[in-house]
Amino acid sequence: MKSRESLVRLKAFQLNEKRRQLAQIGTMMGELERMCAELEQQIVAEEKKAGITDTNHFAYPTFAKAARKRADNLLGSLRELKVQRDAAELAVEEADADYAKAAALEERDAGQRLGRAG
Repeated sequence: MKSRESLVRLKAFQLNEKRRQLAQIGTMMGELERMCAELEQQIVAEEKKAGITDTNHFAYPTFAKAARKRADNLLGSLRELKVQRDAAELAVEEADADYAKAAALEERDAGQRLGRAG
């Protein structure tokens, strides 16, 4: 049954693609987390240098304000990626189940072919 073999290969490809997408999201999340940490360090250094930590103070460093805004934007992006990661994890589980079903059908068909041939 060539069509079953093709189906198994297709499901394996789809599963691998979903896993790749999930890994890519994880990589992006790690990069955003690293960037946020770097920005936080820069903010702390700038506040320490200026001696002002109150963001509403008139002399609060402009660089620190901009870095804080950038960090907030990155955190928003991280939240969105977490939602995408959750959806990707579900997609991997579904693709894994589809692959398992297709592989089981192929295995059953192969067993039947051997039974008829013997």
